[in-house]
Amino acid sequence: MEEAYDRGVIEDFGRWREFSAGMWAWVFHKFTGWVLVGYLFVHIPVLSTALVGAETYTATIQGLESLPIVRVLEVGLLAVAVFHIMNGTRLLFIDLGIGLERQKVSFYASLLITAIIAVASVPTFISGVF
Repeated sequence: MEEAYDRGVIEDFGRWREFSAGMWAWVFHKFTGWVLVGYLFVHIPVLSTALVGAETYTATIQGLESLPIVRVLEVGLLAVAVFHIMNGTRLLFIDLGIGLERQKVSFYASLLITAIIAVASVPTFISGVF
């Protein structure tokens, strides 16, 4: 009879420290992909208000844009989309055999470019809300 080994809670949480840049790239890529899919489920009903009429659509968009949380979420959506695009492009090059030896650097470059674009977008999305 085989003996089961209980790894314990502490050891399970400790695994996250062992993740390499490649594993974090995979986790972030999957997370951002699911966030984008979730966004589509919210985006489509908002766009569907145009079927009722132009006034309804305009009122819906103006109502959403007046909420500070929506403006903050727009910055987050931009960051998610930019990272997903940058990491996806990085993965495409790796699949083509380009940059295989510099995967870690390219992942950190994707994060840096995403951060720069997200921070630079804050004045555009947040202006006039707070």
